[in-house]
Amino acid sequence: MARDLIDLHIHVGSSVAPHVLWSLAHQQGFKLPVKDYFEFVELITSRPGKVGSLEDYLKILHTYTEKIQSSPMAVERSVYEIIGKEYRGSRVSQIELRFNPMKRNLNSELDLDHIIHAALRGMDRAMLEYGVKAGLIFCLAREFDHRLNSIIVDKAIKYRSRGVYGIDLAGTETHALELEPTVVAQYEDLFARARKAGLKCTVHTGETKGTGAEGVMAVVEKLKPHRIGHGIRAAYDESAMKLLRERDVVLELCPTSNIHTRAVEGLDELKHIMRTFWDRGVKFTLNTDGTYLLETDMLREVELVEKNGLLSTEQVDQTLAWARQYSFIPT
Repeated sequence: MARDLIDLHIHVGSSVAPHVLWSLAHQQGFKLPVKDYFEFVELITSRPGKVGSLEDYLKILHTYTEKIQSSPMAVERSVYEIIGKEYRGSRVSQIELRFNPMKRNLNSELDLDHIIHAALRGMDRAMLEYGVKAGLIFCLAREFDHRLNSIIVDKAIKYRSRGVYGIDLAGTETHALELEPTVVAQYEDLFARARKAGLKCTVHTGETKGTGAEGVMAVVEKLKPHRIGHGIRAAYDESAMKLLRERDVVLELCPTSNIHTRAVEGLDELKHIMRTFWDRGVKFTLNTDGTYLLETDMLREVELVEKNGLLSTEQVDQTLAWARQYSFIPT
């Protein structure tokens, strides 16, 4: 019997099928740098060797996919298509989609509420048709100032009862958080406000080798998230793992993504990281990060982990149980 899978860490910007993005781009009169569909697929797809870092990976999102999704019509269709595809292709019965609505409103040319309502409409349609449980997480951006991120938190709180269940902090960590006390203070205020309003919180940190475990520990101490996106560098620091275990913070691991962005050297390092977390009692989940951009889905993530001996079948089942237990979507 096929497993019912769950994906807690999947970005709208990297999970829409190329043919849908191609259609949306033409429908909106979006000027593309290529004329051929297959050249377009190559343009918006990541694979080892083509992408050398997290920055390379994010460049694809910011240059093409997010811009193509920048209209209410495009956002609604994108969210709808992702949920339907993940259920049909991988039996993903519960999914938390994350995106930054402010990166879909063409630098304030479009109304933010229209973008959000469009995402909710797409989610509602997909849940109705497929019987999937779904929710949205709004991403704050490290490159945004406090005022812009504060607006995103306000919108997440406003739509809390409509299916926006959490906030995230995304973007590259150019400096470890604890080295920027002023910036951390601003994030602390935003995350505290979100938690007080009943939202759950997650943070991208510890994803790249340059950040180390210090960033993970600073995030846990100061922003008090319920989960952490990636967090793989914590596997190299006993204090960080102790803190994660004591605070019951769950990691959202994304195996294929970490290989593509060279956050890990390969499967051997990934196995070491997962086994270390398991042995130290640090809870973690398996996720896609971005399905089409990374040419993956939840079935392939599970297969990658099981077939290469990173985890046993029983351990994978436990990560799925943790995913349901620590999902932001109310039971």
